[in-house]
Amino acid sequence: MTLLVVSLFSVGAMAQVLKVTGKVTDSKTGEGLPGVSVIVKGTTTGTATDINGAYSINASKGATLEFSFVGYTPLSATVEGAILNVKLVEATKTIDEVVVIGYGSVKIKDATGSVQAVSSKNFTKGMASSPQELIAGKLSGVTVTSNGGSPTSSPTIRIRGGSSVSASNDPLIVIDGVPVDNNAISGVGNALQSINPNDIESINVLKDASSTAIYGARASNGVIIITTKKGKSGFNVTFESKNSIATPTESLEVLSSKELIDIAKNYYASNSQAMAVINAADTKVNTDWQDAILRNAFSSDNNISVSGTKGFLPYRVSLGYTKQDGIVKTSGLERTTMAVNLSPTFFDKSLSVNLNLKGTYSENRFNQAGAINESLLYDPTKTPKSSDPKYQPYGGYFTWLDNAGKPLKFAYNPLSQLEQRYDKGYAYRSIGNLQLDYKIPYLEGLKAVLNLGYDYSKSNGKVYASENAGFAYYDKGINNKYDQEKKNELLDFYFNYNKPFDFLKSNLDITAGYSWQHFWRSESNDNSNIPGTITSKSDNKTENYLVSFFGRVNYSIFDKYLLTATVRRDGSSRFQGDNQWGTFPSAAIAWKLDQEEIFKNIPVLSSLKLRAGWGITGQQDITNNDYPALARYTYGNNTHQYPLGGTYYNVITPVAYDANLKWEETESYNVGLDFGVFNSRITGSVDLYYKYTSDLINNIAIPAGTNFAENIITNVGNFESRGIDLNLTGQVINKKDLNWSLTYVLNYNKTKIKKLTLLEDPSFVGNEVGGIAGAQNNNIQLNAVGNPLNSFYVFKQVYDQNGKPIESLYEDLNGDGKIDGKDRYIYKSPYAPVTMGLNSALTYKNWMFNFSGRLSLGNYVYNNVASKSTYSEIFPNNLGFLQNIPRSTVKTGFKTLTSNLLKSDYFVENASFFKMDYITLGYTFNKIFSTKLSAVVTGTVQNAFVITNYSGLNPEVFNGIDNQVYPTPRTYVLGLTLNF
Repeated sequence: MTLLVVSLFSVGAMAQVLKVTGKVTDSKTGEGLPGVSVIVKGTTTGTATDINGAYSINASKGATLEFSFVGYTPLSATVEGAILNVKLVEATKTIDEVVVIGYGSVKIKDATGSVQAVSSKNFTKGMASSPQELIAGKLSGVTVTSNGGSPTSSPTIRIRGGSSVSASNDPLIVIDGVPVDNNAISGVGNALQSINPNDIESINVLKDASSTAIYGARASNGVIIITTKKGKSGFNVTFESKNSIATPTESLEVLSSKELIDIAKNYYASNSQAMAVINAADTKVNTDWQDAILRNAFSSDNNISVSGTKGFLPYRVSLGYTKQDGIVKTSGLERTTMAVNLSPTFFDKSLSVNLNLKGTYSENRFNQAGAINESLLYDPTKTPKSSDPKYQPYGGYFTWLDNAGKPLKFAYNPLSQLEQRYDKGYAYRSIGNLQLDYKIPYLEGLKAVLNLGYDYSKSNGKVYASENAGFAYYDKGINNKYDQEKKNELLDFYFNYNKPFDFLKSNLDITAGYSWQHFWRSESNDNSNIPGTITSKSDNKTENYLVSFFGRVNYSIFDKYLLTATVRRDGSSRFQGDNQWGTFPSAAIAWKLDQEEIFKNIPVLSSLKLRAGWGITGQQDITNNDYPALARYTYGNNTHQYPLGGTYYNVITPVAYDANLKWEETESYNVGLDFGVFNSRITGSVDLYYKYTSDLINNIAIPAGTNFAENIITNVGNFESRGIDLNLTGQVINKKDLNWSLTYVLNYNKTKIKKLTLLEDPSFVGNEVGGIAGAQNNNIQLNAVGNPLNSFYVFKQVYDQNGKPIESLYEDLNGDGKIDGKDRYIYKSPYAPVTMGLNSALTYKNWMFNFSGRLSLGNYVYNNVASKSTYSEIFPNNLGFLQNIPRSTVKTGFKTLTSNLLKSDYFVENASFFKMDYITLGYTFNKIFSTKLSAVVTGTVQNAFVITNYSGLNPEVFNGIDNQVYPTPRTYVLGLTLNF
């Protein structure tokens, strides 16, 4: 009887098991989704959909099937029959993504401040890029300006225009929790050169004070947080190789040999000394000196990484090697990088350990900047090298000689300056940290975090030129050596308490901690000539400390009302007494409008959040001066000597100082709106901000008659910045095989100097800055109250009826009947008030096509190459040699170089431009040879084209003065990425 009952139950149970079939489709497109995971809840029974989205699985009637797929919201459905079709909804991942902020992280949807991020999944495959280029044109409020095309140059990054006049405007950069020193490393041209972009997982940018105030004294210019990659589950090997050819794109139009000599003969007909040189010129020779110093440059960048989990230990190890030649001969770099990450957990995941070690060895060959400038002006009737015996003492390079056969000064062969000069730097750098994250038992939501970090570098370099180099002849050669050692040590310790409460459905997140950081630097410079005579020598050691206490509270109610309050108290050794300590608070609120009933009923709306923030941040980054508030003495120069026993000794003179020097303080306001529509197919944010900096750290002149050796650093002046950031991302096409996304960013920023003197002084025009070539002690820019930073300060050029500038004729703006310095006026700014970026990512099946471009509107550049070139410069100052001139000089007809001509507004040009940073085409090969091996092959054109009306070589000049800028090449890159 018992057996019969059991049998009946078994038959009944078997009768309930069904073979369930169905199809999983996209809720929007209706297309089948391949690879969707289908699991019977509570069991290990599972399957996956085929290429058409179909599946088949055995399940009991009434059982629950769980459907999950990357990029879609998981779905559960009850089995009621043999057929079960479901639709998956694409997840709105944007608002659920986590961004890294100071001492923690937050979901974008819960952020109250202005924070943006670019992750590795958004980096374009195949780009030969530096860390800075990964964010160029991709983030609103962030501008990246390339400083020419040299492999060793460092782009300039500005977040919302900066906040200071004389102190640093560079953002604080934090790498894996270690705030690094922004000051350059000797022998390395690029401060971020030691970071391999292939090791970067994400770059997060904190823009407003409510998000940056947690870093207090160093956060006025924004914060860039770089997080490197960690180990993954399983075993993964990635090899990336990028090989490229860089070619010169533009050259300055100069006169041919015949054109130059014809003009020279006409202009110098009455100058017998000049005519003797002109008549000796060989017009059969027509050397393109720009072509003589430039080349097609090959580069190779190779990286391999291994990641996975071995037992309890997730790990990632990478090794990279880069060799990049510059398009200017002899310039280039070699770099070897290594990175290790270990991220195990212990005690049932209560203790998380994160160890990061990064090491770099680089060799940088620098070019002589003067060679680039000389190539624009050198005599085209001469060959770079000559077999004439009189040039053999100088390496066979053509050299202008005097009657005694010695080199003429100021007329140096451009090619000789490159090939006869050895300028190379070597640098080791290591950045690392050990972070321990411990969840304290019996106190739910509480954890303690200890972060120990360092940034260590050691570098040296040598500049050498033999006595037979024409440019070093009178110095008896060059034999300069330098070395530097830098240590940056960090200790952070903080508690974090994060716990939800039933009361008001709230969540409380509190962080409080202590930070200690020590910067130490030792450097020496020994300059001598080849015989061994020391021309100058310096040896310097310096250090500074920063000690901080910080706290932050994040509080949310009903998951729609958000509050953030932050305070940091910093103590800096750079200041004295009561001024050593500064307090930097901030507060922000956010309202998730999409959680209100009135907005929930709007079908098109996916997300909507209103933000507002206020905060005060500081500035204490006084470049290369750790003791500005202390009494100091320094050795005087050669004009300050005292005779003793027939020998002259440099005297020691006092340095001016302000014992009451204190922090700059920047007060900021920000209002922002984050939104998403059409199921987050279109997402974006818009921010309006205002920043006001007081107590500017300024380097001001000391009244004549004092015995101080230098100007004084003190707190004088106020500065403001205001603007708008806009970011839009749209999924234009979102289908099974075809996807196209566009990102558009807009930055509008205006700066104004509000105050520069302690007392009102109507006669004070401003501080002249921006030195230019062509004459000594000439500045072309002015920092003046009521105007943008570094505005051009020029004479107003007068034109004839045909629109041609009239030489030496300028408007008498003050009407006193004469032209002098009082007739100069403030005209335009070097910084674009409006910049935009457009990024496109298109995929079709295995193909991808990406591009990124930037638009700069309203940036002006002073063309110093053109301004210092007149007919009189063909035979400058009767020095005995000829120079070429740009073709633009013929257009103006300017004959004589004068100080007033150099300051004409004619040479201040609108340099607005559109630059296509890169265009990439790629193809992905999956399951090669039926294995787990996949490959991505890409072809990229970097600096594809530039559209501009600027007459110089490159419209992208950060400081607005175009002189000796390294040309920007066009680079063709072939990339291969292998994944296993």
